[in-house]
Amino acid sequence: MTPAPTPAEVSQIEVHEAREGRFATPHEAVDAVLSLGSNLGEREATLAAAVRDLATVPGLVVTGVSPLYESAAVKPDGVDDDAPRYLNLAVGIRFSGDALTLLDAVNTIENEHGRVRAERWGDRTLDIDVVVFGELEQADARLTLPHPRAAERDFVLAPWLDLDWDAVLPGRGAVADLLAAIGSTVHRYPVAEASR
Repeated sequence: MTPAPTPAEVSQIEVHEAREGRFATPHEAVDAVLSLGSNLGEREATLAAAVRDLATVPGLVVTGVSPLYESAAVKPDGVDDDAPRYLNLAVGIRFSGDALTLLDAVNTIENEHGRVRAERWGDRTLDIDVVVFGELEQADARLTLPHPRAAERDFVLAPWLDLDWDAVLPGRGAVADLLAAIGSTVHRYPVAEASR
């Protein structure tokens, strides 16, 4: 089996110089994975801007950005083929803060990009999920880690594999095995199409 390409070889989104950001909590740096998705508006531009915004959060270093993938919208009742399709990607980060501070930062970025929380799993301009935060396992009213549905979502697992072919979802197993078990319905968003 050929190892997956490194993020630098496949990423369609570049991270530019970070500017001073809004959230700062000194802690030992933790490796984490974020899943980003958008199915409203200028999807690719929104995701690119969100990655740049992540790079401005104090204590956060972007370590990898996957290629874009396209997927059907998933609603509480299942796949909704009538809803706009999502563009998804995974972002590897190293964060010197706690998990709830990271959640606050990503929620702020979502809000700045017009995220509306009117409907559970509704269409959205931007969704950012914290998938894993080091080896942390927690479940409370605000944040469950690892993400409770990550193992069932090909639009999370496929981009994550592009960041790390040996990735493991704590408590569930190798990401490659999880993706093989559920099958993948997502596909790479073509670079030529994405750059139009």
